[in-house]
Amino acid sequence: MKTVRVDVAVIGAGTAGLGAYHAAIAAGARTAIIEESNYGTTCARVGCMPSKLLIAAAEAAHAIGKASGFGIQVEGVIRIDGRRVMDRIQRERDRFIGFVLRETQAIPEENRIHGHARFLNNHTIAVDDHTRLTAKSIVIATGSRADYPDSFKALGDRLIISDDIFNWLDLPKSVAVIGPGIIGLEMGQALHRLGVHVVVLGRGGSVGPISDPEIRSYAISTFNEEFTLEPDAHIAAMLRDGDRVAIHRSRPDGSHQKTEYFDYVLASTGRIPNVTGIDLIQTSLRLDVKGVPLFDPETTRTESTDGASPIFIAGDASNFIPLLHEAIDEGVIAGKNAALLALGKPVTPSLRRAPIGIVFTDPQIGIIGGGFHSMKTGTFATGQASFENQGRARILLKNKGLLNVYGDPMTDRFLGAEMLTPAAEHLAHLLSWALQSKMTITQMLEMPFYHPVIEEGLRTALQHLHTKFYCLPHPNTGRRPVH
Repeated sequence: MKTVRVDVAVIGAGTAGLGAYHAAIAAGARTAIIEESNYGTTCARVGCMPSKLLIAAAEAAHAIGKASGFGIQVEGVIRIDGRRVMDRIQRERDRFIGFVLRETQAIPEENRIHGHARFLNNHTIAVDDHTRLTAKSIVIATGSRADYPDSFKALGDRLIISDDIFNWLDLPKSVAVIGPGIIGLEMGQALHRLGVHVVVLGRGGSVGPISDPEIRSYAISTFNEEFTLEPDAHIAAMLRDGDRVAIHRSRPDGSHQKTEYFDYVLASTGRIPNVTGIDLIQTSLRLDVKGVPLFDPETTRTESTDGASPIFIAGDASNFIPLLHEAIDEGVIAGKNAALLALGKPVTPSLRRAPIGIVFTDPQIGIIGGGFHSMKTGTFATGQASFENQGRARILLKNKGLLNVYGDPMTDRFLGAEMLTPAAEHLAHLLSWALQSKMTITQMLEMPFYHPVIEEGLRTALQHLHTKFYCLPHPNTGRRPVH
């Protein structure tokens, strides 16, 4: 077995791992990166990019169907060529993968180690049976994987995860999506718009990342105008029936409601960090109930039972905020601090950006800050805007949407927002910048708003909130804000 000694070892060559590697190298540390699977990152292969390609095709098909609303008549039959749809997705996906592969291949070969990594102790990693690597500090960037109940496995090859969609050569006739989370909503609506019969079924009533009851109720109503969304479905049985799957749904009282047959069941029931199988038990790390290392988000340094830990964690492996831009940030923070520690310098806290989440449905979902569920009752007020009669939205025939913004009545500070609106990807960015800049509602209303644009709906919500601040007493103190 070959022995390698480095300053920093990075386990995983995904988005966070590559960020960590480059940050450690930039800090002057001798660094190796280990990967057991194909290079190319989850985002490029099966995540952000191919999913948005599928959604773009779906939006094109949907736009044709909406043309008559503008007085434009499309003659003849609109035919969705599933093979050409999937061909473009795969060609463009492979193009994105190519960019990442070039970045990875630019890493010197002696710094790239291929194989499965497992800990022998806090400073030593075995890679398969060919390499023993000793490092002064280590970054865990092993990503995450789809998770679903064991009972689903009885469906065999009729059970898929979102990764599998992007290898289809053609579109199927029907898909049942189990789990109305971010992936389930995006894939479910896109497949529906591409002519696939889709139902999206959940348990417990949640819809994506939405926690505001008003926004969630509006979202359920809006999506059900287009496809079947049952966030709290009662699935009595899900059984393989030849080359199809029979799903038996019941009413809340247990009586039979309906049975439907589908070509595939898409399991969209969440993802779990890839931290099993790397022998964390051989380290001194403190783990949570799911086996994920406890860590400091500002430094990404893990907690140890025997003092300071030389191990850092970044990206989806940390299960902190499993989003690409967070993985990039965490990778850089982890790589830099791992290098500092290896070089005998103090680990330093780094900026964590204001939380922002976007779901590419139509209307889009946006969550700014911790969302509704993170705020304490009686400490905030809500400003609201409907987009059903908003000027720009009506012009575009996209006049569906509801926006809630939250603020502190005592300080006038903007606290966050939840929305289901047209162009939420843009509104969410404006609001996340305002949150990170610690702006007040008054300051936000002093910013320019062009006419006619979707952002005027944001101004309406802010004005509504501002009026509440000055007309209504604080729910706890009875006082009005002082600025």
